[in-house]
Amino acid sequence: MMDKIEHAHFDVNGLSLHVAHTGQGWLIESPLISSMHLPSFQIFPNRVAGKLGTVLFLHGFPEIWYSWRHQMLAVAGAGFRAIAPDLRGYGLSGQPSIPEDSSWQDLVADLIAILDLLSISKVHVVAKDFGARPAYDLSLRHPDRVATVATLGVPFLATVTPFISLPEGFYMNRWREPGRAEADFGRFDVRRVVRTIYILFSRSEIPIAEEGQEILDLADSSAPLPPWFTEADLDAYAALYENSGFSFPLHMPYRSLHKLETGGEDPKVEVPAMLVMGEKDYVLKFPGMENYVKSGEVKHFVPDLEIVYVPEGCHFIQEQFPDQVNKLIVGFLKNHPSGNN
Repeated sequence: MMDKIEHAHFDVNGLSLHVAHTGQGWLIESPLISSMHLPSFQIFPNRVAGKLGTVLFLHGFPEIWYSWRHQMLAVAGAGFRAIAPDLRGYGLSGQPSIPEDSSWQDLVADLIAILDLLSISKVHVVAKDFGARPAYDLSLRHPDRVATVATLGVPFLATVTPFISLPEGFYMNRWREPGRAEADFGRFDVRRVVRTIYILFSRSEIPIAEEGQEILDLADSSAPLPPWFTEADLDAYAALYENSGFSFPLHMPYRSLHKLETGGEDPKVEVPAMLVMGEKDYVLKFPGMENYVKSGEVKHFVPDLEIVYVPEGCHFIQEQFPDQVNKLIVGFLKNHPSGNN
């Protein structure tokens, strides 16, 4: 099935950004785009669209485009076109020359540039983990370009307070410290690092290290992979992180949290939105998070929000329960047609 997903590179904002794509549509004919697998395409200028529009998938950490493999094929089968970039500095996308200068606004600018290159006037956005932030920022800053937003595992947040109020050993606090994660990760090969992160972050407890302990010490080599994550999946992730390394992914998002902008005093996401939360997702244990979501307080910022809970779902719910998540996403998209490509 993976041979149905094609790959291209886009020259965007001084970087070569890798984008995986699939579904019925056409690739824009442009010197700024090079495709690795063109034979299955008819090429027409100025248009990329599925019958029902385009779905833009945004990954989190330690994820890359591959995290959306199940969902890309599902929405393509339902008549949409799917595009999933490796965000700047991740996977097969280029690394900024000065990582510290990159901001959250750069992520949004990259996405707008990709949509413009492909002549996509309006897009459905599906995002996971920290990818939820540029997804919502895109809808706040460019509401005319966004039809819907669906996020997994992370709701709209107006502040980063739930993150910074946790103990010193909280993984984000550790990974924000320059050099700390590099030293921790550097004890192991890339495959072991990705393996351990997937094990830790599929659990229902927040990863918090004790004094004198590092985050990767929270799972040893005997811990099994989650049953839904195969050795072949691990190989795919490891190969992409062998290419990108972890330095920029640690900068974005963890070392850039202080650069987050709230979108005004009382931001409102006006497009139809869906939040899918696994009830075993450790994110719900962030201070105040469960009440924020389950009380409906989040709807103050996202008024047209549908919230769906998956009882056994963990933080990697789209890989854990792909069929269930695919059904939710496709149903949501079809209930809110974009009217545009």
